[in-house]
Amino acid sequence: MPCNADAHGPTRATEQRCGRRRRWHSGATRGRYVSTRSPEDLVQLFQVTDWRAEETLAPNWNVAPTNNVWAVLERMPRDQTDATAVERELRPLRWGLVPSWAKDMKIGARMINARVETVHEKPAYRRAFAKHRCLLPANGFYEWEQGKDPDTGKAHKQPYFIHPEDQQVMALAGLYEYWRNPEVKRDDDPAAWLTTCTIITTEATDTAGRVHPRMPLALTADHYDSWLDPHHQDPDELRALLTQPADGHLDARPVSTAVNNVRNNGPQLLDAITP
Repeated sequence: MPCNADAHGPTRATEQRCGRRRRWHSGATRGRYVSTRSPEDLVQLFQVTDWRAEETLAPNWNVAPTNNVWAVLERMPRDQTDATAVERELRPLRWGLVPSWAKDMKIGARMINARVETVHEKPAYRRAFAKHRCLLPANGFYEWEQGKDPDTGKAHKQPYFIHPEDQQVMALAGLYEYWRNPEVKRDDDPAAWLTTCTIITTEATDTAGRVHPRMPLALTADHYDSWLDPHHQDPDELRALLTQPADGHLDARPVSTAVNNVRNNGPQLLDAITP
């Protein structure tokens, strides 16, 4: 069967048959988070109705741009005529949004974040903001504080791990998009389709704001349904859902600069240090 897609994107069966390629990025130290919950836990936490056990991701203490990440999203099954028949899915997507009109997938490495102030109007994001919204589960995220080494006077970036005080999972507000690789001639080629995502950011608050002026925007549980609903497309109503992350109850601790290297991974990256 060819890997065709319609307004809803490729089918789940299509994506399983055509596959998704994983790529890793070893560039800038900015744009990292932690996602270690099992898919079984995420299915329960987000009331997912559609998850395939063969889709797995290892726990990741150093999620970097172009990694595959867990995303919760809703879309209507292709064979359903009832507009209310929507399934909530848990899926691995590539972090770094590639707009459907992009000529090259490389643009995704530069589009890991979308500013909440302009996400509804920017050409790269406005279609996804209206129709393709998702949640990206995270334990917390990293930010870097600019400073100077007191001994040498040289510029120094100290990483901090920022997370909810109650240790609950953060549901980062995200967008996703489908991209058809124009260089791939056959629809049934595994490289034909790519599904990517981006994280919406906002002004940092409280503890996070003392480290860096921007941060990922997390939704509260009472906003999950409205945010994910693909029939909900009013920009003003959607923007009203994007409020203060974690109600401002965030904690931050300095961690090792080992997190700066995307090759480093493991729970030791979260250990607090003395800067």
